[in-house]
Amino acid sequence: MLMHPVSDLAVFVRTVDLGSFAAVGTEVELTASGVSRIVTRLERRIGAKLLHRTTRRLVLTQEGETFLVHARSILAAVEAAEADVASVHARPRGHLRINSGTAFARHRLAWLLPQFMDQFPEITVDLSVGDHRIDPIADQVDVTIRVGPLGDSELIAVRLGEVRRIIAGSPRYLERHGIPQQAADLARHNCLQLRGFSRLAQWPMVEQGKRIMAPVKGSIRSDSADFLLDLALAGAGLVRFGDFLGEAALKDGRLVPVLSHCHEPDPQPITALILPGRQNIPRVRAFVDFLKASV
Repeated sequence: MLMHPVSDLAVFVRTVDLGSFAAVGTEVELTASGVSRIVTRLERRIGAKLLHRTTRRLVLTQEGETFLVHARSILAAVEAAEADVASVHARPRGHLRINSGTAFARHRLAWLLPQFMDQFPEITVDLSVGDHRIDPIADQVDVTIRVGPLGDSELIAVRLGEVRRIIAGSPRYLERHGIPQQAADLARHNCLQLRGFSRLAQWPMVEQGKRIMAPVKGSIRSDSADFLLDLALAGAGLVRFGDFLGEAALKDGRLVPVLSHCHEPDPQPITALILPGRQNIPRVRAFVDFLKASV
């Protein structure tokens, strides 16, 4: 069986990423029909249909989904091999697939990505954002950014920094309900709670040198840390959040930290997870190095 030309694999992968033959054609200076013929040629070689073609969109077949994972791995391996042979100072270029949680994406990446793109204009980015845990290997994501503890994984972990938690309320809320002075005071406050993370259901405090878990209650729970932050800004209650979320609000006084003397900030790592074999690809290495210097 003949091997698939790497260029055909690249065209197929970019077609999936961009969603149309015309968009890929613009990149590689071919007509949309020319790109379609390359994908058709690939399908004939492997003896399976990879894409359902409709007038509105392209949809991966089941065989296409399986083939896409292997195609991305092959292209990454070729690029890594070229990077090893070529100078380590090769100019980073190509397409970078990133995944991040909502809060980190909104409060960090939204500001950092434009700086990264200015430094590396030949890199394009596909950022998926969500608070559900993905499988980076199955989804073939180059760099997955996670905040908090990690489980066992075959992914390569690079520590970028850490997040520390803060309890805060708006000046309006604190004026109406008072400023808590000790852990027990939380019982009489409306504590806005993040749903879906059992380790965040109680707030860790320190009393007489011992760490305790203070039960909290409130009228609103949500799976969105950003929404809870907005509620706290509106005066709905106290909120416990990662420091990078409320950095601007704390700086300009829209939120006021409380219980700093007895609250356990519970520092947790911010980590970049990289698919094995891709850590030396110039665009991946450039992005991770940029984050290490910026986060």
